[in-house]
Amino acid sequence: MNGATGGRQGDWNRRRFAGAAMGVAALTVLPSPAAPPTAPSREPSPASGAAASPEPSAAGSPPGTPGAPQPSGSSGSPEPSGARPLFLGTYTSVDGGGSGIGLASYDPGTGRITRTGVLGGVADPSFLAVHPDGRTLYAVDERSSGAVTAIRLADRAILGRRATGGAGPCHVSVHPTGRWLLSANYGSGSVAVHPIDAKGRLGERTDLVTHTSPAPGPGQQGPHAHQFVTSPDGGHVLAVDLGTDTVYSYRLDGAAGTLTEVARARTRAGAGPRHLAFHPGGRYAYLADEVDDTFAVCAYDPDGGRLTIGAPQPTGTGGGGGVTNYPAQFLVSSDGAHAYLAGRGRNTLTRFAVEAAGARLRAAESVPVQGDFPRHIAFSPDERLLFAANQRSGTVSVFHVDRATGELELAGEPFASPVAVCALPL
Repeated sequence: MNGATGGRQGDWNRRRFAGAAMGVAALTVLPSPAAPPTAPSREPSPASGAAASPEPSAAGSPPGTPGAPQPSGSSGSPEPSGARPLFLGTYTSVDGGGSGIGLASYDPGTGRITRTGVLGGVADPSFLAVHPDGRTLYAVDERSSGAVTAIRLADRAILGRRATGGAGPCHVSVHPTGRWLLSANYGSGSVAVHPIDAKGRLGERTDLVTHTSPAPGPGQQGPHAHQFVTSPDGGHVLAVDLGTDTVYSYRLDGAAGTLTEVARARTRAGAGPRHLAFHPGGRYAYLADEVDDTFAVCAYDPDGGRLTIGAPQPTGTGGGGGVTNYPAQFLVSSDGAHAYLAGRGRNTLTRFAVEAAGARLRAAESVPVQGDFPRHIAFSPDERLLFAANQRSGTVSVFHVDRATGELELAGEPFASPVAVCALPL
């Protein structure tokens, strides 16, 4: 860990190796808007239109890019007829971890997963995202010298690697325009922007913003950016910071790739917000608070980018037997009727009925995930399957989703995948 983040190394290691920063529904009562923000620190922005990575060589690494990883170990079995691709994130630097991005396929009817290989040359790919055009995969390198890697899916060639400017990037997303990659550096509490060219390659970073205020919450040694996503209308990008108990809203300059903070919303002290998921209507979002084991329904103003966080609510149905749930993330169906919350402490998926046009969540049921520590959940493109990556058991559970009722049914035995921390079905 570099000097800027060395004091927070304990926080980061707990996240990576223990799997968590250890530390029913009612109508939402929305608080008053937060005070005007204090400008965060930022590095000087390079000129817009920075050159992107050059074309890859035949071996898959872009010439002239020092230390570019190679697509070693990318060969594997062809996908069965009718099967869909599945990419699996892991840690390569922990005991029992994987050796790269896991390559698999799944049957969209049965949910059965078949291993097809490993894409090597990518260290600690703990989170994955795909470009809107479906041609390029992006992976974080969650190490102290954080980076993001672009991979062309047609031949699994690595197109290049770019530094995120911070430590421990744990989340990455692609702006809906397909022109910008957004990454969150957990270890250093910063967010970064990289340009994406027409071939999916990454250019030099156009902005880096560190969350220097407010002060860290109880038990936190500094800021910990955990997620960086775009609002449904594409007008703003939002960064969820577990360390400062704050969600920051930025306006992204579509030409220069620079960020301007326009609002911020604070949870109660010590909540530890982790991940945010928007209702498709664009006026509400659901925030999972990892540390205090709650969630909140948030109102969202798309005009100003302001998020207003509602009252904290319990994360599941029934009693937890004294076990903290460590909620990981929400997943919302595209019709806006159902929301799902992964709970890593009780190893459950809780289904909520979405009511009042997104303003209210009603807990309907909690089902066992059949694994240990479900860190990431994702739908198949048709939303008939839900995948859960279980970090501690090293498995991926698959559930059939009843599109009408939202009910979940386990689709066979979980699939073994070393230190499974992300599952991305295409």
